[in-house]
Amino acid sequence: MEWLEANRLPIGNYAEAFVDWLTTNFTGFFDAIQAGLEGFIDAILWLLETPHAFVVVGAFALIAYAMRRSIPITIFTVLGFLLIINLGYWEETTQTLALVIASTTVCMVIGVPIGIAAARRPWLYAALRPVLDLMQTIPTFVYLIPALILFGLGMVPGLVATVIFALPSPIRLTRLGIASTPLQLLEAGDAFGATAFQRLMKVEIPYAAPQIMAGLTQTIMLSLSMVVIAALVGAPGLGVPVLRALNSINVGNGFEAGLAIVLLAIILDRFFRVDEGGRR
Repeated sequence: MEWLEANRLPIGNYAEAFVDWLTTNFTGFFDAIQAGLEGFIDAILWLLETPHAFVVVGAFALIAYAMRRSIPITIFTVLGFLLIINLGYWEETTQTLALVIASTTVCMVIGVPIGIAAARRPWLYAALRPVLDLMQTIPTFVYLIPALILFGLGMVPGLVATVIFALPSPIRLTRLGIASTPLQLLEAGDAFGATAFQRLMKVEIPYAAPQIMAGLTQTIMLSLSMVVIAALVGAPGLGVPVLRALNSINVGNGFEAGLAIVLLAIILDRFFRVDEGGRR
């Protein structure tokens, strides 16, 4: 026991040396990523904050009805956003929405192709599995530190940490959906002379669509769960009033900010939730 403690492996020193090496040799690369992500987030914020709040609420109501064809969900969307406006958290909500939309987009753009590749190549998924487990189980504060060093304060380190935390979900669920495509469907596609790409687009992805949409929903929920943690590195949004309420032990403000997060989560979940039987 004492010998093991006296001869500990310098894993922490290696990690610190690796981050120092990245900051020394790839500063321009990380600055380019930061500029690109900031531009993407700013564009989303412009779309959400330039129109009047009621115009944005109306747009979300139209989207809700177009996607779900449900009057109750549309009414709930309108009432939920109106309550958020009434509580005085509309600006923070738009900032949180921008972070969630940006992180979800990045996760799906990266995760779906990786999930498809992992379904086609079992050895790749076997190699990815421990990495995905690590990404989901390691405390988020651990990779907030290098993200903060590489990207500075603001939305970008929060987005990077959110992507690391949420990315395994679309990868796993996309891989599950593609890999579970019935052999009969694949053989039917081959019988009609479909190429590998055509079989993917016409057979496998349509069959895996419920799992892919479930991965999208999971990514949104995981992104929302990171808003408070992202506030610790300077990301604006609903996490900021939660932190302020925590620091001042203000139960009322904390409950109101938490209610705004819950309402936003329910609205987004109703947009993309897949019902039993694979229907949206």
